Amino acid sequence: MRSVKSDKTGGGTRVKRKRRQWLSTAKRLNSERRERHMEAVLKNLASTVELLAVAAHSGVVEQWDKQTLSRAFHWARYCEHLFSRFHNNSAVRRIMEKQLQLTNQSLQAAIPGYTEVSFSDLPRCQHHLLLGLLNNPKLPSSIMRILFDSKSPADTKHNPSAVGADAEVQGVMLMEKLGALMSQSSEACRTEHFLDSVLQGCERAAEHFCRVIAAALLTTENSAAQTALQDFLMDWLQKKHMLKHMCSALPTALLMDLAKEHLKFRDAYYDVLKKWASDMEYSISEGEWVQTSTNPTVSFQKLTEHFQALFETCPSLRDDVEKELNALKISDGDFDVRGLSVWGDLLSVLNR
Repeated sequence: MRSVKSDKTGGGTRVKRKRRQWLSTAKRLNSERRERHMEAVLKNLASTVELLAVAAHSGVVEQWDKQTLSRAFHWARYCEHLFSRFHNNSAVRRIMEKQLQLTNQSLQAAIPGYTEVSFSDLPRCQHHLLLGLLNNPKLPSSIMRILFDSKSPADTKHNPSAVGADAEVQGVMLMEKLGALMSQSSEACRTEHFLDSVLQGCERAAEHFCRVIAAALLTTENSAAQTALQDFLMDWLQKKHMLKHMCSALPTALLMDLAKEHLKFRDAYYDVLKKWASDMEYSISEGEWVQTSTNPTVSFQKLTEHFQALFETCPSLRDDVEKELNALKISDGDFDVRGLSVWGDLLSVLNR
């Protein structure tokens, strides 16, 4: 009996010993996996910070294509994810901050004018990538056009605005790039060439580009430099005959925001409305005024809605506009018969 009990006791001891060995091995393997994972995280973090430096300071961006740009934003989003995951983990945060310190020291030694990246910068990593690219004079126009496309690789999800989340961010980008170009060169033609290249690249997404322009004009930084940039942008729009398209493509509410903020836009918008009216002829078969040459076409009802919205937004404009429309009606013969003068019919609707 004693030998049987001894065997059982010995067997139980061997099982416990094996269990302890297995647990020890499992803990060691888990620890090694965590270490390898953290090593990979730190390596990726360092590589992404180096990528931000390249985007902002290196001529290498001249060789970038759409795929390279997409990968860059992928790694920027990765760093934003790291912040979201570890910002409340003090131990991991300290390790990542140490890695950032080492990487920043290396980059500062290699790149004049380098601005270090801190742990608190990580949640806005895509924004820093955008700014770096926009301020890099070596950035090719092909990449610039992608950045202003309606499907930009940047993930700009945040609170919606009147122009749309993507267009709002891209509008800020546009103003920052214009500011950088104007500060680098006193020649306006260089800045105009940049705008021309962006416009050419956005021909298939013209409505989105109009929203980007609107967002740029509605940026709210109050400074003389910002006002000068917005005036420059307005002058370019008029030179390129873009305002007609903006007025037909953008929602009326957005046009009213622009009219309230910019006297120059308000006056140009009114000129567009007069041009639309002057291009109309009365169709006897349709019993309505129709466009003859403007592309895209605008209906008489839509035209009157634009005028009414403008009067509601800028009440002080109404008297002067009605006087001018009445003068144009008189030049047409001052008839009060529907279909003889677009100005007369327009006044009739507006005064109801």
